[in-house]
Amino acid sequence: MKTKLLYSLLFFTSFLFSQESFVINNVRLFDGEKVKENMSILIADGKVSKIASEPIQHQNIIDGKGKTLLPALTNAHVHVWAPASLEQAAKAGVLNLLDMHAVETLIPMMKGFRASNKHADYYCAGGAATAPKGHGTQYGFPTPTLTKPEEAKDFVEGRVKAGADYIKIIREPWKATLNEETTKALITAAHEANKKAVIHVSKAVDAHEVLKNKADGLVHIWEDTSLTKEQFDDLKGEEFFVIPTLLTMQKVQELFYKKTKEQALEKVKNMQDEVKRLYEIGVPILAGTDPPNGNINYGTDLYKELKLLNDAGLSTVDVLKSATSLPAIHFNLKDKGFLKEGYRADMILVDGNPTENIEDIAKTKRVFKQGKEVK
Repeated sequence: MKTKLLYSLLFFTSFLFSQESFVINNVRLFDGEKVKENMSILIADGKVSKIASEPIQHQNIIDGKGKTLLPALTNAHVHVWAPASLEQAAKAGVLNLLDMHAVETLIPMMKGFRASNKHADYYCAGGAATAPKGHGTQYGFPTPTLTKPEEAKDFVEGRVKAGADYIKIIREPWKATLNEETTKALITAAHEANKKAVIHVSKAVDAHEVLKNKADGLVHIWEDTSLTKEQFDDLKGEEFFVIPTLLTMQKVQELFYKKTKEQALEKVKNMQDEVKRLYEIGVPILAGTDPPNGNINYGTDLYKELKLLNDAGLSTVDVLKSATSLPAIHFNLKDKGFLKEGYRADMILVDGNPTENIEDIAKTKRVFKQGKEVK
């Protein structure tokens, strides 16, 4: 009996130790910026403790030969209301979800799962800013609205009190929508509260307007037409990012407009052309899929968005940045998005080389959140 108890204690101690400290040797490392071959990385206490070009000696070693290690992924545009969705994301290596229109009463619960290594970390905009009966009010949960610029400051303060990490504003003319003055006031109020202001648009003219009014980013790319040369040139001096949500457009065309897959992809191709124009002048492109719209899932469907971005003309490395380092930078995700000494050991181990073939991201085999494997 004593022998069995001793073996059990030794196994349990070894298990805990392996979760807290281990090495991956001889692995291809994408650190969020660059690709480095035959690297070794020591994980201890949930963080990256050491990175070296030579093998690191340790009692717990994972052989990384033929594999690629990269930071865990971020989906920069979701709508999520249930812990099960956070689990689905985590299993696919998507360890950060950025909610763009939240049920505010659920925010404390959803953020509480950050302590779990089975769940993705949840960030949110709180309730998106919209007009009465505007887009966002049709989903059956309480949605704050406003109608004039004078209400912007109180609106932003309300979202911050509810737990918002950034502010989302909706400009969608197919329903009642906010005017330019109110939108601009919301952007200003968000910045005064030290929050990013991100905008839902579907029209090129609205995109141009809100970006000239200092919006930090767009959570969709416009779908109606191309920016004119004058509009495009007018934006070259502005600093902003774009989350194109290309997969969403494809699925909406197929499911709601009954287009064939080929017809849907032709619509997406026009949007990809706009993405390429932005990318070529240095606008950061971030990956997001807008689930559950179009029956898109919270995990592996992000891989499809990465392929669409690659097809739009982004290099494979920049596509990986779109779901790792760039969301961390632009949404202030502390100690995330990179694999560097002192950063969280949120990472995925992939068979193959997604830095050359983006579809290899689907070969994700092991996911680690703060150094502990997500099962």
